[in-house]
Amino acid sequence: MAKNPSMGRKKIKIAKIEMKNHLQVTFSKRRSGLFKKASELCTLCGVEFAIIVFSPAKKVYSFGHPNVESIIDRFLSRNPHPIISNRLQFVEGQRHVNVLNLNLKLTQILVELEVEKKKGETLNQMRKTRQKQCWWEAPICELALHELEQLKDSMEELNKNVTTHQNSIYSSLIANGVGIFDNYDIKPVRCFKLHS
Repeated sequence: MAKNPSMGRKKIKIAKIEMKNHLQVTFSKRRSGLFKKASELCTLCGVEFAIIVFSPAKKVYSFGHPNVESIIDRFLSRNPHPIISNRLQFVEGQRHVNVLNLNLKLTQILVELEVEKKKGETLNQMRKTRQKQCWWEAPICELALHELEQLKDSMEELNKNVTTHQNSIYSSLIANGVGIFDNYDIKPVRCFKLHS
C-alpha cells in the first residue's frame, strides 16, 4: 500500500480560523504549547507568571507560577499591604530555599547515579575481557563445541589428578603408621567419571 506523501510543515496565514472544529483543535494544541513555554520560562529564569485564556467555547484556562491568584493580587494592588506582603515574601522565600535544596539533592543523586553507571560499565567491560581471555569462565550455554570438549578433557584430567593426589596422601599416612586409620579399611577413592 503506497503512502501519500506528506505536505510537511507549511507556513499558515495568521487569521482567525473559520471552521469551529479546526478552531477548537488549534486552540487546544496552542494552549498546551503556550503553557509549556510559560512553565519553561518560569523554571529557567525564576520569574513569576500568570496566563488566563478563554476558549472558543467560553471556558477559562489558567496557568500561574507560583499560582494565578497571588500574581493577580499583586498586579491589581500595586501597593500591597505590608504585613501580607511580608508574609507572602517569607513563604515564597521558604519555598524558594526548599526548591534550591531539592535541586541540590537531585544534582548530587544524578552525579552519584552517573558514577555508579560508569562503575557498572567498567565492570561489564572487565567481565567481557576476562571471558575473552578465559573462555571457560563464560556460561556453558555460550561455549562452542570444541570449547566444551576441551573443558570436558580438562575436567577429566583434574579428576584424575585429584584422585592420584588423594591416593598418595592415604598411602603416605599408612606408610608413616598414622593410627587413626588402624580400624578402617582404607580404599582409594574413586571420583565420578564424566560421560560423553
